[in-house]
Amino acid sequence: MYGVIDVGSNTIRLCIYDVSNGEIYPMLNNKTTAGLAGYVKKGKMTKKGIQKACDVLNKYKDMMQHFPLEQLFVFATASLRNISNTDEALQTITADTGLSIDVLTGYQEATFDFIGAARSMHLNKGVLLDIGGGSTEILVYERGEIQNAVSLPFGSLSMFSNHVSSLFPNKKEKKEIEEEVKTELKKVKFLNKKTFDTVIGIGGSIRAAKNMNNDMFEMPRENNRIFADNVSKLLKEFQGNENEVLRKVLKVSPDRVHTLIPGMIVMDTVCKYVKCKDILMSPYGVREGYLYQKLFSKQYQTMDLKKENN
Repeated sequence: MYGVIDVGSNTIRLCIYDVSNGEIYPMLNNKTTAGLAGYVKKGKMTKKGIQKACDVLNKYKDMMQHFPLEQLFVFATASLRNISNTDEALQTITADTGLSIDVLTGYQEATFDFIGAARSMHLNKGVLLDIGGGSTEILVYERGEIQNAVSLPFGSLSMFSNHVSSLFPNKKEKKEIEEEVKTELKKVKFLNKKTFDTVIGIGGSIRAAKNMNNDMFEMPRENNRIFADNVSKLLKEFQGNENEVLRKVLKVSPDRVHTLIPGMIVMDTVCKYVKCKDILMSPYGVREGYLYQKLFSKQYQTMDLKKENN
């Protein structure tokens, strides 16, 4: 039995897995909405934000005493990667919790997304999209192998913090988010004039969008496919009276009430940029890929996990 803690920009997750015959089986998934990206001021994480991370991690340490873990792995993504005081934050967290944290590069994060997704679904040719709280990873694969990957400096929570003045974005703010996404996408050379029929979606933002899609269009709860046109239709449903919008969001995704719509705007803009027809949600992602790499690294030793491609 192994534990993985994912210190993200919006949420911190503790996952516990059983491992048997080279496969991993999820046993527990516990999420805390810490909103660490909201504690970043002038590029630095505040002491209050660092303490928030420590409090959640210590809570998880207490929980794990009830599980016979062989090993615990802790990693961070944009939450600690995209700040100027990463070393200070890591030193404080380790001193307070006793936990050592791997800070993943953007390329590593995208690679682990791919490794996780590849263990749960057939990936031949296409593009993978992971919208996090503070970064967005896009990876292109062909014949089951990574061709290019990039980590873009925005996510659902950072878009909310940087552009939204109320609870939900107005038309002007929605346009600002779209334009920022387009500006960053134009810098990604390997996406230039490329189209993909299907986008493989990973992460909480796309999972929340899938749940909203299934509710609004009366699809089965287990449905993991979103027609790309439906994302635009959903965003139109979120215009108008704020109380009505709030009611709709709280019904399906209360823990992402402020980040759901910014995340969906990012998703809609990326999907339009690559002209995809649908989004297929992967049940596995960065946490599972990270654990596979840690436990079965010989399978992935040919991957240059420090390489940055854009």
